[in-house]
Amino acid sequence: MTSTATIAHAPSYYAASANASSLRNALEGSVETDICIIGAGYTGLSAGLHLAEAGFKVVVLEQARVGWGASGRNGGQIVHSFSRDIDVIEASHGSNVAAAMARMMFEGAAIIRERVARYNIQCDLKDGGVYAATSRRKVSGLEEQKKLWEKWGHPGLQLITDKSALHKVVNSDRYEAILVDKTGGHFHPLNLCLGEAAALEQCGGTIYENCAALRIERGAKAIVHTANGRVTTKFVIVACNAYIGDLEPKLAAMSMPCGTQVVATEPLGVLGDTLIPSDFCVEDNNFLLDYFRLSQDKRMIYGGGVIYGARDPQHVESIIRPSMVKTFPQLSGAKIDFGWTGNFLLTLSRLPEVGRLSDNIFYSQGCSGHGITFTHLIGRLLAEVIQGQAERFSVFEALPHYPFPGGRLFRVPFTALGALWYDIRDRLGV
Repeated sequence: MTSTATIAHAPSYYAASANASSLRNALEGSVETDICIIGAGYTGLSAGLHLAEAGFKVVVLEQARVGWGASGRNGGQIVHSFSRDIDVIEASHGSNVAAAMARMMFEGAAIIRERVARYNIQCDLKDGGVYAATSRRKVSGLEEQKKLWEKWGHPGLQLITDKSALHKVVNSDRYEAILVDKTGGHFHPLNLCLGEAAALEQCGGTIYENCAALRIERGAKAIVHTANGRVTTKFVIVACNAYIGDLEPKLAAMSMPCGTQVVATEPLGVLGDTLIPSDFCVEDNNFLLDYFRLSQDKRMIYGGGVIYGARDPQHVESIIRPSMVKTFPQLSGAKIDFGWTGNFLLTLSRLPEVGRLSDNIFYSQGCSGHGITFTHLIGRLLAEVIQGQAERFSVFEALPHYPFPGGRLFRVPFTALGALWYDIRDRLGV
């Protein structure tokens, strides 16, 4: 007998267009395993799949459904590097740390593509990404990004400032320049999750849904307790990100959930092709950025509108439509078929928090809005450290974790005040 009701996916376009996936049972009774992973998002599935491929017995506990959190609700864009780029990392943490992280900054995208190809995951994966500058002053940011990434061996970036050439990639008058990265890309994020989950099970892993972890009992073998069962395990990976709740208060205190909003229009047909002739995904380089792309059925998927503290807005459309129409006035009359919100986890440093709660309990959280590629990378690194190869994992583990000023009570107003400052800078084009 299960003590909790079934939790459905958020009512998003992704859930409405998801590939078929049967509901998995919750855990009943006791099981023993090599690895227990808490959370069936990208971090947990990436780590679990690497470990299962290596021959480990893997159990995943998911409090709702596979991909229920940010992994199944995001913008679906492959964006390289981290939420703070390598130049900022070098200034804060030194050249050795920056170099080590730079050697891994493009690896997450390669892992995604390898998984899709190896396991034939149907997630509408397309190549090509664009970074866009909304003002002349912000063009320098694209120039610096191009120079920095090329320094670390990333070829093929193209800076376009000519408006006629720019419009052949993204047909908007909002941008002064764009940086095209053909190794970027976009996909259906929930279907990627579902495909990775199926691959994990194909490799012998077990996933329990609607099965929240309630408590982790430390020991030489840890015990993870659920409502109606328990998992005895050699290793635990906590991969909950913004949805950790009260499972590990120490981790929750180091970060802050934030909400981002996304809408999907009605299918646009030929109009969609005229708006993004390249069919690339796009994000601007503002601090509070917008991001958008076309879905497989030619809907405009447009996101942004960060809300600190992850309050679910009642009217997602009213938050996103003004920016969408500013970018594409042709969409002023377009019908919005779906609007949803999802939480990502923000850290004070804007860098991921990775480490151990004990010798056999590992965690990763706080991608700060830059998680699609990092979660796939850290899944590989978690698998490496569990197999005794700690060198690359230790690069991230050594990064300092800062508590938010004022603790959990004041982290939202303090962070929102800082965001207001950057929003003013964005509006002024600084």
